[in-house]
Amino acid sequence: MSNPGFAPRLLATRMVEKVWGRERLPPPFVTSPGKRIGEIWFEPPPELPHVLVKYLFTSEKLSVQVHPSATQALPGEAGKEECWLVLDAEPDAKLAIGFEREMTAAEIEAAALDGTIESLLTWHPANPGDIFYLPAGTVHAIGPGLSLVEIQQSSDTTFRLYDYGRPRELHLERALAVAQLVPHPPEHRASITVRGQNLVDGPYFRLDHVEGAPDAATHQDFANGVLVLPLAGEVCALQNDARAGPGECLYAPDLAALDFSAVDLTLLVRPA
Repeated sequence: MSNPGFAPRLLATRMVEKVWGRERLPPPFVTSPGKRIGEIWFEPPPELPHVLVKYLFTSEKLSVQVHPSATQALPGEAGKEECWLVLDAEPDAKLAIGFEREMTAAEIEAAALDGTIESLLTWHPANPGDIFYLPAGTVHAIGPGLSLVEIQQSSDTTFRLYDYGRPRELHLERALAVAQLVPHPPEHRASITVRGQNLVDGPYFRLDHVEGAPDAATHQDFANGVLVLPLAGEVCALQNDARAGPGECLYAPDLAALDFSAVDLTLLVRPA
């Protein structure tokens, strides 16, 4: 049974302008004229403060960057692991994750300074339904023409290695101190293939893809707080008027507090 003291509710959103964002977002999102929106954040609820859910929309390449782990983070920093689910991709859209071969710090530093670091990264084709898990320390960049859902630890600690000449600060020393200078393991890449599929089960968060109503096992797995992102259809609360459709995110104490009869596709997120 759901806990009546923590009723389901719709999370507030925050639109974040980015130089690589878009002036026109896909439905159901709407942008203000003259703004380039790159991210839409759902404010983490107090019950689940350590997981952040975002939508990302790209028209240009993002910087080549890396995030520290919790153990690598210095005072004032925070660790960050993340994953991406591709919702839509233009032809030839790609994601850079990891390196083509094992590298040395000296090689990466030189390549970051002369701009050739792009050619050392592995650019993975991105198609709707692809899922990429990035442990902390994974060097990465996002290409243009992509719509993604990003699940991450609630952290904004980012170290940029290369930014295509944009006038933003780089952080080579810290980036090289935390970067894994190796290829991205293939077991961290997959695609949605079946109903009720667990996409990521990492040390900081879990992500599931569900078609229709979740089964009993999924109810049990998400019994202590869950973020629900409908991709098609609508999820409604049973005890109040909270509801969420595509482009929205609902917090619930557990899945028993929700009605899934009007939803087709849903993402479920919780801390590990």
